[in-house]
Amino acid sequence: MNDSFGSRATLRAGGREFRLARLDALEKRGHQVSRLPYALRILLENLLRREDGSVVTADEIEALAGWDARALPSREIAFMPARVLLQDFTGVPAVVDLAAMRDAMVAMGGDPKRINPLQPVELVIDHSVQVDEYGTAAAFLINAGKEFERNRERYAFLRWGQTAFSNFRVVPPDTGIVHQVNLEYLARVVMEGEVGGERYLYPDTLVGTDSHTTMVNGLGVLGWGVGGIEAEAAMLGQPVSMLIPQVVGFRLVGQLPEGATATDLVLTVTQMLRKRGVVGMFVEFFGPGLASLPLADRATIGNMAPEYGATCGIFPVDQVALDYLTFTGRPPEQVAIVEAYMKEQGLFHAADSPEPSYTDVLELDLGTVEPSLAGPRRPQDRVRLSDVKPSFLKELETMTAAGRTGKARPVAFGLQSAGGTAAGLAIAEPEVSAEEDRTATALQHGSVVIAAITSCTNTSNPSVMLAAGLLARKAVERGLSTRPWVKTSLAPGSKVVTEYYREAGLTPYLDRLGFNLVGYGCTTCIGNSGPLPAAISKAIEERDLVAVAVLSGNRNFEGRINSDVRANYLASPPLVVAYALAGRIDIDFQSEPIGQGSDGRAVYLRDLWPSRREVEETILRALRSEMFREQYGDVFTGDEHWNGLDVPEGDTYAWDPASTYVRRPPYFVDMPAEPAPVQDVRGARVLGLFGDSITTDHISPAGSIKVASPAGKYLIEHGVAPKDFNSYGARRGNHEVMMRGTFANIRIRNRMVPEIEGGFTVHLPDGEPLSIYDAAMRYKQEGIPTVVLAGQEYGTGSSRDWAAKGPLLQGVRAVIAESFERIHRSNLVGMGIAPLEFLNGDSAASLGLTGYEVIDIDGLAAGIESDFKGGREVTVRATRDDGRVTEFKARVRLDTPQEIQYYRHGGILHYVLRQLLKAQE
Repeated sequence: MNDSFGSRATLRAGGREFRLARLDALEKRGHQVSRLPYALRILLENLLRREDGSVVTADEIEALAGWDARALPSREIAFMPARVLLQDFTGVPAVVDLAAMRDAMVAMGGDPKRINPLQPVELVIDHSVQVDEYGTAAAFLINAGKEFERNRERYAFLRWGQTAFSNFRVVPPDTGIVHQVNLEYLARVVMEGEVGGERYLYPDTLVGTDSHTTMVNGLGVLGWGVGGIEAEAAMLGQPVSMLIPQVVGFRLVGQLPEGATATDLVLTVTQMLRKRGVVGMFVEFFGPGLASLPLADRATIGNMAPEYGATCGIFPVDQVALDYLTFTGRPPEQVAIVEAYMKEQGLFHAADSPEPSYTDVLELDLGTVEPSLAGPRRPQDRVRLSDVKPSFLKELETMTAAGRTGKARPVAFGLQSAGGTAAGLAIAEPEVSAEEDRTATALQHGSVVIAAITSCTNTSNPSVMLAAGLLARKAVERGLSTRPWVKTSLAPGSKVVTEYYREAGLTPYLDRLGFNLVGYGCTTCIGNSGPLPAAISKAIEERDLVAVAVLSGNRNFEGRINSDVRANYLASPPLVVAYALAGRIDIDFQSEPIGQGSDGRAVYLRDLWPSRREVEETILRALRSEMFREQYGDVFTGDEHWNGLDVPEGDTYAWDPASTYVRRPPYFVDMPAEPAPVQDVRGARVLGLFGDSITTDHISPAGSIKVASPAGKYLIEHGVAPKDFNSYGARRGNHEVMMRGTFANIRIRNRMVPEIEGGFTVHLPDGEPLSIYDAAMRYKQEGIPTVVLAGQEYGTGSSRDWAAKGPLLQGVRAVIAESFERIHRSNLVGMGIAPLEFLNGDSAASLGLTGYEVIDIDGLAAGIESDFKGGREVTVRATRDDGRVTEFKARVRLDTPQEIQYYRHGGILHYVLRQLLKAQE
């Protein structure tokens, strides 16, 4: 390693001696490192420690140290995270890819063990539990049992990965949510490891295959979400290529008022930052308001960085962070090391610390935060609690009008309807009791049919969780109960939550209201809400009702939560309980009673809402440091189900050709040692023409698989009964299912078929209506490439690599959009799909594009060949049936030289595999 700045030094901490790369060495070169944002100081240390004259040069270190807050990002750096974090939905396909790369390495004469993580990789199984059983004492055991029954093969595959790969650990199912486990246990804040044969200390940094990896930003740990393919490259020692970002400062002043929660705060922050526009930027929180903001509240704000569009939303390490580490059971010597290192490096924030320079600054007085929800479709659409009723009624007009314009007619598209048959299999109608029928008749527009305390965002926060329990206790004491049509669930992010609920004596009250423990996992927030009771589902369908879900999550995109529910609202856990009691979203809690008590008197929300003092006293009484040590003492061990799995052996995986869960992907089959030359796009057809805010849930849903869908037909043809379909998320290790599920969201609208809702298109030039998958396969058979046209914020939402893998396997060569969300753009590049942006305010609408044109893209091959030295613009020609041509320019969003290399090789994993082969020669 080089040391151009004389930064190598020794530090004694925690009773031991370590080496470090001192940031203040750059002060001697005239750089004001102390005025850099804390997040950039962490990046700067990452480069300084890794300077080698090749991957990291002294010039790049100087460029970051001399950061210009106002400059547009243009300088590339190579960031190497200290560790990688996975969850099972994204982790299984990541391990599948690594296993396939081992096969390819063998086929090309290499050593399969070269495909191995070079730094710590931790995977938490948290996305697979579904809410099948609810409202009963047995719910957790039943759901956990079904989870293992459905996912045994996936879990055995992950167990194989544990033995086949070094530096790879798995937290078994029914333990907690990945980001809460990361915050409460896995995060080190300061890492120690070997650098050039010496023991070094350095900041804990990470990338994760879940966009809410940013939750750990609340603890001062720099990290963000990436696609699985980018994470795999990082595991294999490939640095994350990035441009030095702009950093927006967010000043917090004052204190939260009585009645406002951390959820209300983060919804306010999300709305403000979305309005400002921070896509691709870092956001850093500072100001006197930090002192009054507990670590859990900071984590809640960091968690939702993807919702406000930022790469990360970080808080600096301060005394609050140190106290949290101690309270959550980190060893004293580790806390001492964190304190000593952070203070030595100027990374510790105190009241008298100089204020960093920022690209821009927003300010929020915490005292102005009001109780709020967000919905019915996007996290940034905040609605004050007092405005929810009129806001919903206004939205209802649009939703019911949309329903009247027509829905998907699957029979016309060569698919049987979900209530009929598919592939010759009869689907029996579930039995409905008379009581369920009576309950269903009470449903109306706005009925809340799902009330879920779920998701890492809030279940890691004791203040809002205990507020929900206290509200439940008061409701039960007043004689209230939840409405019978509401599916209630409690899915904590760790076992610590159920421990402090039990200690506070609140569990019986939550149980009485139907908020029984259903599992430790993401459940409803990821789309694993499970089916609604048959009568409820039938009534919603037959009467075309706009039913509502209220959940304490971070995502409420269309079609994500439950296929029967069209309006989804994010809310704090106590408000989730309140809406379960009310049973409807169109209630004005200020003027309307939430229900009638056992004494016959009206009960209002204000009568039930716990005071801040009540919550704080309950936290002090019920939450103890020992709980964290006890629950995380054997976190990697697992139960008898986990340890009893039949685990395959060997350095390469023995693929089962009959498996419907784990299949060898085709990416590396017959891969040549050198990439073929890049070709321009000629004679392409448009697979879909979409509007704004198309999410990765629209492109690659994670929820239920419909019987009538291409994926459902595939599973039935392979002997899987509908009751065993599981979800798209659980099937991500099978490319056959996932490519059929691409663009299969029931709420997506392709403007090529405006009267149809769902994943449909027309095959051209004959105009035959087909599912998008079937049309894509026909185009592939005909040797015709395809493109996708879209509006603004294409690919917003989860860091879902299948939203890029699926289109690739469907034959998509390019996506032309008005703008891209950060992670999805990277994923497209990582899979060899060209992300192109309209220029000069152009859009598909302004250019008169209908999707029925033939598309040619000129200049892509020449630009790649010259590393875009002549500029990143290409020419797109859209030719109509009558021969008229619309020509326009588009910008190629290959933002760094490294991304150009990835694209040239057909994707990031192909590039890495070829590099590893060359290194072995």
